[in-house]
Amino acid sequence: MRFFGVLALASLFVSGFASTVADVEADISIIADRLTTLDNSITAFPSTGGTLAQALTIHSNSQNAITALNQGTTDAQNVAPLPISEADSRSILTAFETLEPIIEHILGGLITKKPAFDALLGGITGLVTQDLRNLDASFTAFENAICAGMPADLVGECEAVKGRIDAAFAAANAAYP
Repeated sequence: MRFFGVLALASLFVSGFASTVADVEADISIIADRLTTLDNSITAFPSTGGTLAQALTIHSNSQNAITALNQGTTDAQNVAPLPISEADSRSILTAFETLEPIIEHILGGLITKKPAFDALLGGITGLVTQDLRNLDASFTAFENAICAGMPADLVGECEAVKGRIDAAFAAANAAYP
């Protein structure tokens, strides 16, 4: 009797950390929303004459995107039950692919607006650089978790998306040494 009680308690403990495909898809939707908000704040930042408040809005939106990415990573790493079906994997990959143009636009915007950040006093470029590095690290962990969960026939497609996103991050990181 005691063994079954321990087994039941253990299964409750493990299931408390399990995620579903729906959780991952919801995370991707939240990530897309947060990245879009970040993109909008970067786009709104003027090429000249930007304010510290506008720059801090970008920082705040970066932090919100990073939080969503970290949650998405956790959920992607803990999807159960395994293996994930082909249809569910395809659905996750399709949702993941929608993030590519958003993140590429964000990173292009950061490159374009760097002179405007440099013109602000108070080390804003350093803060943007730190946010970029943190966003890169969180996005890398997220995309690694997504691609690791793909069946063999979808890994190449996932890795191709990952490669294009990583190249966009490399260009942005080069602009912010």
